[in-house]
Amino acid sequence: MLVQQQDDQKKGAFFIEQEGDRLAEMTYSWAGDDKFIIDHTDVSDSLRGQGVGRHLLDAAVNFAREKHVKIIPLCPYAKSVFDKDPIIHDVLR
Repeated sequence: MLVQQQDDQKKGAFFIEQEGDRLAEMTYSWAGDDKFIIDHTDVSDSLRGQGVGRHLLDAAVNFAREKHVKIIPLCPYAKSVFDKDPIIHDVLR
């Protein structure tokens, strides 16, 4: 499952597309140069139950680690994963 990213330095998204259709997406907004806010996660019904949301979050965490920035998880899904998984707290703001 290929997670792609778009980023315009103000907003961005991690997403999965299939035949030009965006089937899963985790959107974020930059809050300064050192952190971004995950504000929404959406996974199509056809992909539910396959761990796709976690794949998107893992891509966000890897991106934050590479860029040495922090994540503020306002999205209920992202927040719940951060609450349960201490291994990703290094990027939590």
